[in-house]
Order: sequence, then C-alpha cells, then structure tokens
Amino acid sequence: MAYTTDETLTVLVYSHDRTTREQVLTALGRRPAEDLPELAYLECATTPAVLKALEKGGVDLCVLDGEAVPAGGLGLARQLKDEIYGCPPVLVLIGRPQDSWLAAWSRADAAISQPVDPVALAEAAATLLRARLAKRAPAVR
Repeated sequence: MAYTTDETLTVLVYSHDRTTREQVLTALGRRPAEDLPELAYLECATTPAVLKALEKGGVDLCVLDGEAVPAGGLGLARQLKDEIYGCPPVLVLIGRPQDSWLAAWSRADAAISQPVDPVALAEAAATLLRARLAKRAPAVR
C-alpha cells in the first residue's frame, strides 16, 4: 500500500519514566517498517493525560508501560478497552515474560517484555499499525 508523504500515524507512549518513553521512541524510530507511514508521538506520564489524548482522537497505537506508577499500563489497557469505543490497538510493556497472563487479562493486543527489545517492539507495533490501517482503508468494489 502506498502512503502520501504527509501522512503520519500517531503513537501514544505512556510511562511515568522518561527513560522508558525514550526507549520506545528510539526503538520505533521514524517508522517501524518501510511499508508504513512516518510516526508522530504523544508522550504521556499520567493516566489523565492518556485519557485526554484518546478523547481527542487520532491515536493509532497506544504503547503502555505495565510497570508505570501509580497507575500501571496493564490496568489502564483494560480500562481503555472497556471504556473507549473503537479503542486503538494497545501494546503493553511487561516486566517479565511470566507476566504474559496479565497482558492477556488487560486485553492488550500485544505484549513485549522489558527491557525493550527494539526489533520485537518494532515488529509488534508494525503488525498492529498495519491492522489499524487495513480497518481504515475504504472497501474496494
């Protein structure tokens, strides 16, 4: 699929820890895959900031830190899936692989263990963004 040069996808990155947010932005870069448009980022350090950003609309992917305090990204993911109609895909960062059951409980669309593996994060994000774009694409008759 071809994209215009001015098209961007918006990724919301939530963590109380600036270092974690920077790791996500660095791992995803300007675009996580050649076949996707460039990314724009919304960085959020609090739950109210996440909710306000999603209320405005235009977010294509949420990357939530499951270890964030005081509100972890796993509980927030579940809240978003329950409360936001047409919630964008959610990718959670979990503390360890054994926490994958919590990611399933949260209804996240994907989970990556910390520390952030740039390749795994980019692949998971690209998969979710492609699916999001496919839903947006007009039906061809």
